[in-house]
Amino acid sequence: MKIAINTRLLLKNKLEGIGRFTYETVKRLCENHPEHTFYLLFDRMYAKEYVFAPNVVPIVLPFQSRHPFLWWFWFHVQVPRVLKSINADVFISTDGYVPLNLSIPVVNVIHDLNFEHNPQQLPTLTRNYYLHFFPKYARAATRIATVSTFSKIDISTLYGIDPEKIDVVYNGVSSEFTPLGVYEKNVVKQRYTGGEQYFVYVGSLHPRKNIERLLLAFEKFKQGANSSMKLLIVGEAMFMAQTIRAVYEKSAVRSDIIFTGRASNTELAEILAAAYALVYVPLFEGFGIPIVEAFACNVPVITSNTTSMPEVGGDAALLVNPENVSEIAEAMHTIVSSSQRYEELQAQAHIQLQKFSWNKTAAALWNCVEKAVAAINYTK
Repeated sequence: MKIAINTRLLLKNKLEGIGRFTYETVKRLCENHPEHTFYLLFDRMYAKEYVFAPNVVPIVLPFQSRHPFLWWFWFHVQVPRVLKSINADVFISTDGYVPLNLSIPVVNVIHDLNFEHNPQQLPTLTRNYYLHFFPKYARAATRIATVSTFSKIDISTLYGIDPEKIDVVYNGVSSEFTPLGVYEKNVVKQRYTGGEQYFVYVGSLHPRKNIERLLLAFEKFKQGANSSMKLLIVGEAMFMAQTIRAVYEKSAVRSDIIFTGRASNTELAEILAAAYALVYVPLFEGFGIPIVEAFACNVPVITSNTTSMPEVGGDAALLVNPENVSEIAEAMHTIVSSSQRYEELQAQAHIQLQKFSWNKTAAALWNCVEKAVAAINYTK
């Protein structure tokens, strides 16, 4: 088959959650299925390492699709034109956007519908585009893949789609994320916190990530404990990050809060593996890759009791109400004061981690593709 894949989020040194999903799954699809030809569709010049195998044909489609008007042009004009020119047999989109009215099988990966629940968190044009087109994109797909049972139920309920058409393909964890020895941990801690222990948050500084309450909870924890613990915030600012800055500036413990900015995957793996614990308490999440990355590093996790996070964290995470600052602070205190609870979480994390791997993700996505092809062939 000729399989075209939307890979516009494969950006060298800038792989966010969906970009990481795209990299890990598409690489494996191309390598594991040499009998097919994969046409990878980029919106700018691609890095050579994204030509994963001899059966990959990279295609650059103008223009860079980073604005609602260009999203429309790219997916509704450029992509259909290319699919027709290469006579594609299948189209896969890893970020939820698909052309409408295609006659070939379409597999659409929709990671979550946060924008439906919290539209106020997005700029006006982006919000309006998502709310208008994503229901159409979901219904235009032959099959949908999503990253948690929570998201499957959410997509089915909000968009009226038969759950039998939606496959769960959990995210995995990259090979860089492994435990560090004592010496290596000390080197990393010396680099970022002058040798002190630290909690870490990993992700963008987006409103749904709940950074303001995390900062308030850390301040409350510090005020109630005789602790030299630091808090590292690892990620790139997005949208309304100035509200985070305002909370930070008012914090009585801001000297113990460190914003690192974006980190490479290698740096991120080191920072996470040297951390005392991950504190990751978003208001809404389709999966939450940092949770399983922390598990892989043998680092305990505090996370939210909402949306997909109980599903991903299981018994291996301390679950808290993300809207309750006192509850987050109390979980921090528990994980610092109880070595028994700390070790229990580490042991459970090793068990929970077995559910997640990129090999399993790629296999599940390929199964989704095969079902989409079979569905189209059945109707012909």
